[in-house]
Amino acid sequence: MKTKHIALFPLLLAFFLLPACAQQSSKENLTEFPPVITDPAHYNELTPKEERVILHKGTEMAFSGAFHNYKESGTYICKQCNQPLFRSDDKFNSGTGWPSFDDFIPGAVKEIPDADGQRTEIVCSNCGAHLGHVFFGEGFTKKQARHCVNSVSLDFVPLFNDAEKAQHPDNGIQPLSEYIKGKGYEKYEQATFAGGCFWCTEASFDLLQGAVDVISGYSGGKKDYPTYEEVSSGTTGHAESVAIFYDPAVISYETLLHAFFIAHDPTQLNRQGPDVGTQYRSAIFYHNDAQKASAEAYIKELEQSGKYDKPIVTEVAPYTNFWVAEDYHQDYFPNHPENPYVQRISKPKVEKVKKAFPDILKDGHGQ
Repeated sequence: MKTKHIALFPLLLAFFLLPACAQQSSKENLTEFPPVITDPAHYNELTPKEERVILHKGTEMAFSGAFHNYKESGTYICKQCNQPLFRSDDKFNSGTGWPSFDDFIPGAVKEIPDADGQRTEIVCSNCGAHLGHVFFGEGFTKKQARHCVNSVSLDFVPLFNDAEKAQHPDNGIQPLSEYIKGKGYEKYEQATFAGGCFWCTEASFDLLQGAVDVISGYSGGKKDYPTYEEVSSGTTGHAESVAIFYDPAVISYETLLHAFFIAHDPTQLNRQGPDVGTQYRSAIFYHNDAQKASAEAYIKELEQSGKYDKPIVTEVAPYTNFWVAEDYHQDYFPNHPENPYVQRISKPKVEKVKKAFPDILKDGHGQ
């Protein structure tokens, strides 16, 4: 990141941010904001994908952005110049697939006629970065405004009060949105599966071309920041899961479904082999209606095929959350090939996937 220039905007910003924060709690501690950059020569460096949106007024794919379903408390700032733009208190779920706000920090956003002659574009008032568009009179909130913003145009500064800090323990667990922040995954699609021990599941999907990143974690439960020990107790509702960021131009969701059912036994209820408990259940956490339809159709196809002599018990449920597991669980299979569990349980599952998909294995994973 390039050197930043300190401006006077943060001082003025305090007049707008502090009163709002004071209304929430007198004990809140504002995280320090990065200085706003006013010199174009020192703007933050942008990736090609960010340039396409911020400089060339492109639009990211719906439901693909890091912040479209982000629910942390804090302030959204400009990716290019760090100017604070929107408060999380003004964010709402419009169901459109892009971050939506019914208000902005006074003076931070500028409205200009769009080149299409119909819509109203919104840009950062400091650097002119393209943010998205604003729409009025749709009835989503009482303010009758929806600032529809591209996630790639934003960065985020969290805000925690004392109680919230206590709920965010330093236990090595983090929300998926924080883990992928800045990695440019907005252009990819996400699939989330649970098929027993995530060491096995992660290694199976990591073989396949188009699977850009496969992350082990916990999903489907209620507890925030769950540790491995807590999930293993069976009391959190979470299942050991993997979040897969994949390139749909290279591999389809249907192919991922195929691999998922090869990599585990979907007829075992709340267990996989020696691993027993709801944390080892078979589950598909769909991210949209298309994924749900594909999952249900494939399960029906498998049931009608007679492949299994027992009913398929795979849960098909909407995706709600994903907590990235402790570092030592990531890439466990390649990092611990000598582990007895890996040799006896994980390796046979991985080999089954390799055998089923010889033509789409990543380099170095061939037969």
